Amino acid sequence: MSSRDFKQKWLSIVGVGEDGLAGLSPAGQSLIDQAAILVGGERHLAMLPVADTREKLSWTAPIEESVNEVIQRRGQPVCVLASGDPMCYGIGVTLTRHISIAEITIVPAPSAFSLACARLGWSLTEVETLSLCGRDPALLNAVLYAGARLLVLSADRSTPITAAQLLVQQGFGDSQITVLERMGGTHERIVAGIASSWTATDLADLNTIAITCIPASLPLLSSCNRSALPDTAYQHDGQLTKYEVRAVTLAALAPLPGQLLWDVGAGCGSIGIEWIRSDRRCQAIAIEQHPNRLQYIADNAIALGTPHLKIVAGKAPDVLKNLPQPNAIFIGGGLITPELFETCWQALLPGGRLVANAVTVESEQMVFKGQSKLGGELTRIVIQRAEPVGKFLGWKAMAPVTQWVVVKLRPNGEPKRDPNYLGHVTQA
Repeated sequence: MSSRDFKQKWLSIVGVGEDGLAGLSPAGQSLIDQAAILVGGERHLAMLPVADTREKLSWTAPIEESVNEVIQRRGQPVCVLASGDPMCYGIGVTLTRHISIAEITIVPAPSAFSLACARLGWSLTEVETLSLCGRDPALLNAVLYAGARLLVLSADRSTPITAAQLLVQQGFGDSQITVLERMGGTHERIVAGIASSWTATDLADLNTIAITCIPASLPLLSSCNRSALPDTAYQHDGQLTKYEVRAVTLAALAPLPGQLLWDVGAGCGSIGIEWIRSDRRCQAIAIEQHPNRLQYIADNAIALGTPHLKIVAGKAPDVLKNLPQPNAIFIGGGLITPELFETCWQALLPGGRLVANAVTVESEQMVFKGQSKLGGELTRIVIQRAEPVGKFLGWKAMAPVTQWVVVKLRPNGEPKRDPNYLGHVTQA
């Protein structure tokens, strides 16, 4: 990178390791020296000489206020001091959402994940990584499976014992835990132990946790399945899209990273939960009016590693009107509710997919009418499970499901809509 490139950019983000400013590259040190305004946490700003009289900004909560302070200084030479790699769960990710990369120079230091892999001999491409800094520890539940290697950024010294307790609760009490403190500095330390007997609390706040997942017994989840979890993974009152139908439904919804799903009439939340589990960048909103089921959704979301599932209490379609537009919608019940389908279809983004599962004659009638108007695919899902019949096994049929999958065409190809299509069918 030429010096001319540096001059065209007003904001720099410099990663700093545990060895402080002395460990910076010449490029990073030059950007700090040229800055008129320095931004960082208290720990980073304390690294500067006491005699440094330049303007300094400390991060505050909420972080958006500090980001706005930085943006207000556009055109002035501003340097942000960050930990390790600013683009690995760091402030660089936040700033590039608000400021064009054309205005920013980023000089990273090794990330905590890279340093941990170097200490442990792990391949960074073969581990699960996540941050629990300001995030719900239940996120760990989404990446637990036998043999998994996890690298976790801690919020503080209490995070390792929280993680150990969670591992025990999920049946992974034999897992190996290694806490790597202050990597790259003179006070670096490694503390190791087993989840079930972990008691260490005399730790540095700046630490990274390495976990090798080993089941103590049969885990509550048999695997880190991304398509369909067993029915026993869920708490429910019978309102559960069964395993086989759920697998077909998730395949029909075809989740992509970063997309948003509406799970309308969510029951115990299984479709929204597994949509998020397909990729950590996926988002979902579970809409449900039944109080007990709302509690099931919340409990299942935590237990299955999706605590960020958004839950909306209320009756559709009334509660749908102010929600962000989805890329996909699943309607598992309530199809005969007046205006429900119309509201969902109008909200769905162009190119989005709507999947509706019908189990009653009345809801099937709605599906058939919809398919005749908008096209799409109809599938009849018939599942039989072997169950004991006296001393023998016999086939017991589950209620058949009629599934409609339809894609909302782009504006230039979308058919004209009859404002009265799919009117209300009264239940007999």
